[in-house]
Amino acid sequence: MSRELRLRLVAVAAGLAVFAACAAVARHGTVPGWEQAIFRSINGLPDWLSPPMQAAQFLGVLVVGMAVALVAVALRLWWLAIAALVVTVGKLLAERVVWGVLQIHRERPAITEPVATVRGHTATSGLSFVSGHVILVTALAWIVTPYLHGRWRYLPAAIVALVGFARIYLGAHNPLDVVGGIALGTVVGAGTAALLGLPRGAAAAESPEVSPAAV
Repeated sequence: MSRELRLRLVAVAAGLAVFAACAAVARHGTVPGWEQAIFRSINGLPDWLSPPMQAAQFLGVLVVGMAVALVAVALRLWWLAIAALVVTVGKLLAERVVWGVLQIHRERPAITEPVATVRGHTATSGLSFVSGHVILVTALAWIVTPYLHGRWRYLPAAIVALVGFARIYLGAHNPLDVVGGIALGTVVGAGTAALLGLPRGAAAAESPEVSPAAV
């Protein structure tokens, strides 16, 4: 077993453990005081952050997964394209497990928080745990990073942090919704990367560096 494979399997196990811890807190639908305090410290930041954060959150929508797959096909990174489709479907399945199988039904901050500032067109009702945006962007980060080089390899992780921050700031999710989303996204993304043995493909082998603008 290669070192990279071992690290990915450890990441999957760690993701499951962190998710379980978050779920144990969120399963009753309540938000503890310490989590409310963290939410308020982020959600209460100045309103001038709203436009860029509303734009940033769209990095976690389903169409981004499809876009990564299409760009990968254009670059003839076939295994990356397959991985992008797998994690996009995996995100949807992970949500169904949380809501349907585990029956974790925590509402959004507009309902659970004593005072919440909801910005833009952010939903004020519906299930909040876990953040689907964060699951997807985290899973995509795990499969895209092996194709990047040098300092570009830090970019996907930075995008994950940005999307998670944006979802709390905009009033869409409480902190554990985001942490749980990162954990599940790690399970989906690291698991897919381990299963498919990324990076794979002639284009990845031939090119010393793939620009993040391309993937």
